[in-house]
Amino acid sequence: MMRRYYDHFWTMHWMGMVLWILFIAAFIFIIWKIADNRKKENIPLDILKERFARGEITKEEFEEQKRILRG
Repeated sequence: MMRRYYDHFWTMHWMGMVLWILFIAAFIFIIWKIADNRKKENIPLDILKERFARGEITKEEFEEQKRILRG
């Protein structure tokens, strides 16, 4: 009788640990994806700033394109 309870306890213990590990891994993955998307959103604006700094576009063109990029 005691052996069955002991086996059941450890089985539940390991299942709980696996579920927690999966939960933490999913949380880290979601945070990583959100950060990655934010980084990608800034790339066009960075290119626009570089073009303005090199003098390829005027201040008016820069402001207009920045407004378009930000929606």
